Amino acid sequence: MSVLVNKNTRLVVHGITGNEGLFHTQQMAAYGTNIVAGVTPGKGGEWVLDGKIPVFDSAKVAVETTGANTSIIFVPARFAADSIFEAADANVELIVCITEGIPVQDMMRVRNYLDQKRIRLVGPNCPGLLTPDEAKVGIIPGDIAIPGNIGMVSRSGTLTYEVLYALMQHGMGVTTCVGIGGDPVNGTNFIDCLNMFEADPYTEKVILIGEIGGSDEEKAAEFISDHLTKPVVAFIAGQTAPPGKRMGHAGAIVEGGSGLATDKIKALEAVGVKVAKHPEEIPSLLG
Repeated sequence: MSVLVNKNTRLVVHGITGNEGLFHTQQMAAYGTNIVAGVTPGKGGEWVLDGKIPVFDSAKVAVETTGANTSIIFVPARFAADSIFEAADANVELIVCITEGIPVQDMMRVRNYLDQKRIRLVGPNCPGLLTPDEAKVGIIPGDIAIPGNIGMVSRSGTLTYEVLYALMQHGMGVTTCVGIGGDPVNGTNFIDCLNMFEADPYTEKVILIGEIGGSDEEKAAEFISDHLTKPVVAFIAGQTAPPGKRMGHAGAIVEGGSGLATDKIKALEAVGVKVAKHPEEIPSLLG
């Protein structure tokens, strides 16, 4: 079973006529994702992918015309917040933002607005979502994962790919993989995903991929202790990162002695989570 995206997802792509948007629209469509519209201001009336997908000037008209229920954002960072606001005002149920480099102040405004409207955001600066053989909403390669009974949530895009491929090599598959991104202010977090996986009868095991910086993994450990009945295997990236140096993601920085990998590993192991020493070890820990 799927979490968040499936065959019923009707996707609208913001920034569909740009290089990134168009390339990944082709990839998502080839995977079988139901893309019903694109949005680029000033390009309304055009079509992409050999006349298969209509382009609209606004998300509101795109959603009203096509019945889209999910938006994906591929627009440059300086316009991304406005695109998220526009998608929210069109009343889609789910917004996935791939764009990286969005200012924290912009995301604080976005998060406050979406919380009021109760619209789910995944990202920004994330690889998106993949439900194998059903829908790919984002940039996760579709050919590195197979359907299975494992739910996966990750702060790291590259490690997401590595672990999905390692699972497939061992004949293991996932219900849905959720890349939540590594920015300091984002939408869906570890606890949100753990809650969804706990409620999904088809998800029997869970993988959590965290990294240095912040305290999300420690909060996830508390949630696992109090609410999760399913086994969890984790990996924490950045174990050798020097303090004060940002590693890859805007949120992956150890400051004032907090956000250390050792603290996160300790918190997870204390509640019974098996923590892998390297990503390739995860399949064997899942048993």
